Amino acid sequence: MSQQSAVPKPSLQGVRIKARKGAVKAHAKHEPAVFRDQLYKYFETVQEGDFDAYTTKLIQAGSALELLKYASDLFEIVLVGGLLQPGGSYVEDGAPLSPFTIFNVKEPAQIQDIKPYVEVLNKLIRRYKYLQKPLEEASLPALLQYINRWTPAQVDKLCYAVGLLMSQGLANASCLQSLAKDHLVKNDVSINAITLIFRAYLSEQPMEHLSAALKRGAIKDLLLFFSPNKRDIKTLEEHFRKEGLTSVAEWWAKKQNALVKDNITKELTEMIERGDSPEAIVSGLKTTLEETPLPETEVIQCIWQGLMSTVDWSTRSDQIEGLALREVTKSAPILEPFCSTAKAQVGLINIVQLYCYEDTRIIKAFPQILKVLYNQDCVSDQAIIYWHQKGSKAQGRQHFLKATETLVKFLQEQEDDSDEDEE
Repeated sequence: MSQQSAVPKPSLQGVRIKARKGAVKAHAKHEPAVFRDQLYKYFETVQEGDFDAYTTKLIQAGSALELLKYASDLFEIVLVGGLLQPGGSYVEDGAPLSPFTIFNVKEPAQIQDIKPYVEVLNKLIRRYKYLQKPLEEASLPALLQYINRWTPAQVDKLCYAVGLLMSQGLANASCLQSLAKDHLVKNDVSINAITLIFRAYLSEQPMEHLSAALKRGAIKDLLLFFSPNKRDIKTLEEHFRKEGLTSVAEWWAKKQNALVKDNITKELTEMIERGDSPEAIVSGLKTTLEETPLPETEVIQCIWQGLMSTVDWSTRSDQIEGLALREVTKSAPILEPFCSTAKAQVGLINIVQLYCYEDTRIIKAFPQILKVLYNQDCVSDQAIIYWHQKGSKAQGRQHFLKATETLVKFLQEQEDDSDEDEE
């Protein structure tokens, strides 16, 4: 042997050898499966239905397995029972369904039966807070977009779980945006899923809580979850009432009414500022209301607010009552066509009562304003008498009833005289 061949070769200790890209990719494909198999081993000794033990095992797994790296895989295993491949179908490698998954709940699925599973996730995420972001930003949006791949019973289970996760603050409502995809809104897949999610949410929290969650998640228009040929307010309200979720229907109607009222008030203000005639203003408002109907008392309210918002109240205090009377007289031709029913008339009186109560500068002018509205045929004597006897609002009631005693007495006497004339 030569002396040269006996020289030791250079050492590569401490040097990282870069693997070939193909080898890395091939190995990476199997990593989620390895994680799954390791996780299953934690479940082997747990008896079915022992949710405390499942919680303990998952928390133990968190200290040994890389839960953050495999968060999506973890939630696929727990929520739908196994690893998914792109497109939503299960990875076919012979692995069984997870021993611990929401899909194991007995059928038909009940919200109460889903709760223990969600509580396990709740405790796990409270322990490892870094899991919440992957759940709400990646896992749930991905799973919901594949919702058409599962059986109706599995869809029920997943949707109830999503609703409960949202109600407990473990998931943001933004995950629901996945359900607005074109392939899901067809055949009512999306709206049926939303209905199940809302039902579970409302089993835990009130409608106001759900409303706030939807707002935070930028879910602005529930109509987007309906197929395009069903995107109208009436269909939406009927759907949720039929499903027993009246609170959702009422919340949506109220929300839409608020938008319509804002539009009417804005439109009215613009027409007044342009100097349009009362006839043109009434015609424009009626056209708008044909397209988006509102309850008559709410119509009167937003018309009154729109009219009063254009008034410049910055005048001398001793002249403000006179200004109020002039403005009401000027506004009467716009109000009168919308005061055709007793309900609308009493509603108008109450709107004026609240307006005067909130602006004490014109509170003394209330009886005179009421008289102007009566003389201009906006309110009838019966409406004023009814309001005085039992229809008034609580705010400042005693003051307003006392202030209008003389007017009401006069109207009652007139009514009595007309009854005698008829006899």
